Amino acid sequence: MELHDVWFVLIAVLWTGYFFLEGFDFGVGILTKLLARDRPERRVLINTIGPVWDGNEVWLLTAGGATFAAFPEWYATLFSGFYLPLLVVLVCLIIRGVAFEYRAKRPEEAWQRNWETAIFWTSLLPAFLWGVAFGNIVRGVKIDQHFEYVGGVGDLFNPYALLGGLVTLTLFTFHGAVFTALKTVGDIRIRARKLARWVGLVTAVVALAFLLWTQADSGDGKSLAALIVAVVALVAALVANQVGREGWAFALSGLTIVAAVAMLFLSLFPNVMPSTLNGDWSLTVTNASSSPYTLKIMTWLAAIATPLVLLYQGWTYWVFRKRIGTQHLAPDAAAGAAH
Repeated sequence: MELHDVWFVLIAVLWTGYFFLEGFDFGVGILTKLLARDRPERRVLINTIGPVWDGNEVWLLTAGGATFAAFPEWYATLFSGFYLPLLVVLVCLIIRGVAFEYRAKRPEEAWQRNWETAIFWTSLLPAFLWGVAFGNIVRGVKIDQHFEYVGGVGDLFNPYALLGGLVTLTLFTFHGAVFTALKTVGDIRIRARKLARWVGLVTAVVALAFLLWTQADSGDGKSLAALIVAVVALVAALVANQVGREGWAFALSGLTIVAAVAMLFLSLFPNVMPSTLNGDWSLTVTNASSSPYTLKIMTWLAAIATPLVLLYQGWTYWVFRKRIGTQHLAPDAAAGAAH
């Protein structure tokens, strides 16, 4: 296996880790409007991801940085062609981070309500737009002989990409619901399981349609195996959620994300961005990659840094592993949130 193939796999792993972790993160943000009945419950939901949301976003920074260093042509075409959607995602992530930090800085109801609304929308929009982006990456876009995107913004919102957006939106919401059931106690835990059941059923329908469409267009035997794993894992997650096995439900919803992202990258390889104008103009792991020397240096650095990052993030989740509920809120916070 050549180094550019290794880095294609590593970038796939980074995106998979990002969607696994930020997926439930976005899902919980969406649930602040769909599940929480009052401000104490919204506070509980926010607290379930409060210690980890910023660490989850490190996976995005690493995936973007690795793409820039390992496949500069891919990075340039992707970020110039998808400029406006990715700008919306970036603005959402900035506002979302500010909302987490600023929400509790003042006790006024309007102040906290506005930041809670910001958390909802800045979780929902990226959850949808990431699916649109990856739908276009797999399907292909208008790339000319100079490896430049020559389409318009409207071309990105085609039926296949929009279906991909619905898949990530519903799948992340389901992932967030089972995470909420795993991390909370009391009535909100029970309602999270009930909501997960209905969101999971919708997810199963749209995900199956999207994955079958992908398989029909560009799949092979390996992508079919990943598709089967994704479908089986999602069904098993629904069953685990129904019987109250919340840990298994979360692990299996995460496996669904892992298998689905793996299927997309397996369908894509050896391309990194297919051209719909001419197959010879597609960006591949060969013509889009950096020099072998650059990739070699990156490989050594990744081998040293990656285990340390994984150990630290795993330790963070272990420290904040306990369930929480409204009874665990500080008395002044709970009282203020009840107004």
